[in-house]
Order: sequence, then structure tokens, then C-alpha cells
Amino acid sequence: MRRRELVAATALIVMALGGLGESRHPLPFLISDSAQSGSLSGASREAIGSVSEGQRVNPIDFTPEELRELQKRFGVHGPQPPLAQLLTEGLDQLEPLRSHTLTRLEELRPVILSESLRRKVNPMLVAAVLFDEMQHAKPGESHPIAAHSGLFSTLGPAQLGLGEMVHQGLLSPDATQEELEAARDALLDPERNVTLLVGKFERLQKELKLGSPLPPIASRSPHEAKALATLAYLHNGKLDYPSRVLRYMQDPALHALLYGNRRKQPAPLI
Repeated sequence: MRRRELVAATALIVMALGGLGESRHPLPFLISDSAQSGSLSGASREAIGSVSEGQRVNPIDFTPEELRELQKRFGVHGPQPPLAQLLTEGLDQLEPLRSHTLTRLEELRPVILSESLRRKVNPMLVAAVLFDEMQHAKPGESHPIAAHSGLFSTLGPAQLGLGEMVHQGLLSPDATQEELEAARDALLDPERNVTLLVGKFERLQKELKLGSPLPPIASRSPHEAKALATLAYLHNGKLDYPSRVLRYMQDPALHALLYGNRRKQPAPLI
């Protein structure tokens, strides 16, 4: 009898330990080697990532090989200093700032949806990046005088620089002073800035050979979740950035802003 009880107790312990290794609510941002896409080739496949067979990791955990490849091809680097990360997290806790950012973002909703659909880019990725950049914008950078002074290297809601306009063929590398001023004015225009951001993600998807009839969606496959994390990383260039963007992409308020039904409030009876 004791031997039978010992066997039963051992089985229960093994089952309990096995349950601890699995999340009750697994996140969609998990990737395994078997989920890697066969459409990528060469360095592009390395940039998206590879892990051991059967291993499940968070897609924001880039391997040293991936980081070296992304650094070589796109010039990305490590995370922000710890103090800067704390300041960023602190700003995210300010509810008035969050509400103000959502209000500003709602004004850009039509161009986010239309441009994302046209260029096969995930609109939630665009909205999440815009939310982050607008939430943490530097004071005064949107003023034309400050923009044309050269004090800020990135401008507008998406924090884009003149280099991105060069990448998209909208500005010559040897542009005149007048052309540079016109380009800065374009970056300061919110709708034009959003259009450039969507164009940037379209360009990066092509460079990473993520060609597909549909934009990458995190919940559809681990590979696509990793692709979204990589696109976010390449936008900002800081290693702690993808985790924030993927978190914002799950924010119910952002989902409601993009996809919620809007009904005009009836006028109150007097």
C-alpha cells in the first residue's frame, strides 16, 4: 500500500512541475525553430532569428548572432541606459499624458488605416510606434523654428529623419538648402509623417524579404511575431524598444481607437 501511495504522490509531483513550465495564458509572441519561415534567405533569415529545436522564446530576445547581423546591416545598438528606461516607464504612468496622446493619435487614424492597407503594413504596429514616439516626444521639437535650427535630428509624430526620405527616394543625398527645408516641413506635417512611417516599414519588410499578401500579425504565427519585433527594433534602433511596442500593440485603448465603432453622441435635451 505504501509503495502504491508513493508512486501516486510521485506522479502528482511530476504533473505539478510540468504544469509550472507552461503558461496558462501563453503570449502570442513566442517563436520556435520549427516556426521559422522558409521564404527568408541568407542574412535575412539570420536577422529574423533562429533558436534550438523545440525551444520557445520571446521574440524580443535576440541572439548574439541576430544582433551582430542587425548591427551590420542596419546600425542598431543596445538598450537605453537604465535611467532613461526608468524615465520612459514613468511617463507611461501619467494618465493625462496618455489621454492626450490617444486624442492626437485618433486624428491620424484615417491615414494610418488607409496607408497601412495600401502598403500591406500592420496598422497596429504603426499605431503603437506613433503612440510611443508621441508619448515621449521632446518639448519644442514640433516648432518650425526648432526644426529648421538643426537642433533635432528626427521630427514629427513618428520621429523620422531626413535620411528616411533619402531611403524612400524623396530627397537627394546632395539636396540643396531649400530642398532640406522643404523636407523638414514635410516631416513636420503629421499626415505626411505617418505616410513616411508606413513607407519605412514597407521598405524594411522588403529588405528583410518578408513578402506576403498580408501584413505580419503577431497572433497568426510565432515567425510573424518575431518579424514585428524586428521591424520595431529597426525603427528605433534601441534594444529595449520592441518590448514596449509589442506591449502597446496589445493595448485595448489602441485597438478601440483603430477598430472601434464610433457613434455620434446625441445632443442632450434641454
